Amino acid sequence: MRIVVHGQQAFGCSVLEKLLERKEDVVAVCTAPDKDGRPMDPLKVLALENGLPVHQPASWKTPEALALMQSFNADICMMAYVLLFVPEAVRDAPTLGSFQYHPSLLPMHRGPSSINWPIAMGSTKTGLSIFWPNDGLDEGPILMQKTCEIGADETLGDVYFKKLFPMGVDAMIESLDLVKEGNAPRIEQSIEEGSYESWFGKKEAKIDWNQSAQHIYNTIRAGNPQPGAWTIHGDTELKIFDAEVTSESGQPGLVLGIDDEGFTVAASDYSIRIKRVRADAGKVPAPDYVASSGLAIDDVLGN
Repeated sequence: MRIVVHGQQAFGCSVLEKLLERKEDVVAVCTAPDKDGRPMDPLKVLALENGLPVHQPASWKTPEALALMQSFNADICMMAYVLLFVPEAVRDAPTLGSFQYHPSLLPMHRGPSSINWPIAMGSTKTGLSIFWPNDGLDEGPILMQKTCEIGADETLGDVYFKKLFPMGVDAMIESLDLVKEGNAPRIEQSIEEGSYESWFGKKEAKIDWNQSAQHIYNTIRAGNPQPGAWTIHGDTELKIFDAEVTSESGQPGLVLGIDDEGFTVAASDYSIRIKRVRADAGKVPAPDYVASSGLAIDDVLGN
């Protein structure tokens, strides 16, 4: 089977690595254009190391991009972390079409920050979907889904790198095998029963100390390591990473205590002990920030 791998970064690289281990017939690799001053994409590096042709269209909406995909005479395109929109004609150019990885249980959490949002919302379960993309936003028929738990203290990094990443690579290969066997499902999504959320960005990661401690903790977990939940201390934007819920109470945003692990800030009900932060000096243990910034009990965070 002639395979096109379309993707980027570590996930796309790992999918290609598995295909090469299996001696699959990868006829082309497509990835995002290079960025000035940034390292070469690891998927591109692996492809070049193995003598595979690499293509990097800035857009897939052109006649030239369609002609490129048609020129591969591919049987299937495996979309392993693709952010550019790929129109139907290009997706359908391979004989059996294209399937794509998405890190949520579609139709829930369609959109670009599908790992952050379940954590921010306090969900205890998430998963991944391999689907046949259409022109909607993550709306195509489902080929395969796998679920995983979200632990009470797990962060975005934990859920992705320990669960959704390795599960996703395996699911891409399992899906390829189903396609080869002619047994790949196409189960229509019930879009009205799902959800779409846009980016979990800086605005969404801002901490409101008037919220409950659990809500704030979920925001911190959802933003760790990116984009980083944040608050204001004086004139400094302070990003918060490692933390825990504690039982103290007080005025929301008030620094209630400082100890060898960090400092404790009141929420609307309980409080958050902050253990690791990033400010002007970079990412440091919270006690180091206390020492360098002069943060003190009775300071108020937020604005």
